Amino acid sequence: MECKRKKTIMIYKLLSRLGIEVWKDVPEYKGHYQVSNLGNVKNIKKNKFKYVGFINYAKNVLRQKPRKYVTLSKYGKQKNYTIAILMAKAFLNYKNNDKKLVIDHIDNKPLNDKLYNLQILSHRINVAKDKKNKTSKFIGVNKKGNRWIAAISNNNKLKYIGCYKTEIEAAEAYQKELQKL
Repeated sequence: MECKRKKTIMIYKLLSRLGIEVWKDVPEYKGHYQVSNLGNVKNIKKNKFKYVGFINYAKNVLRQKPRKYVTLSKYGKQKNYTIAILMAKAFLNYKNNDKKLVIDHIDNKPLNDKLYNLQILSHRINVAKDKKNKTSKFIGVNKKGNRWIAAISNNNKLKYIGCYKTEIEAAEAYQKELQKL
């Protein structure tokens, strides 16, 4: 069953790359709203497309870039959703129950909400993937001068692990600290 689901997701992604639109119900709004693999949202009952706005988060809040969002309403209650979240819920079976998984834009352009550009990753891998001037192939390791620094982040707090002569030593120290968490 899992293999069939992965094949279906691959087909939806390919169709989005080709510009062929496929519509699916938004899980919490079945019968009310649908989202497409191209990032469009429509109100089924009114047979109209929803206005997609842009939300700018404060610059000091994790330095996030602008994102596309839409306001959905059901039974008089309104809620804002980013397009990426709606698409991941409808097409990628995304459930963010434990807050450890995030939706990643593969090309690092958060306004490109086409399905082929979305993937679900752990927060830790997503942060490591996007590091600028990455000096190490290992997560949590950076080069400073001729030494390798290991540090780990937990609950938005950075913990310095140590300074090492080799990249491998720093990576091993990071892995040991990660196991403790």
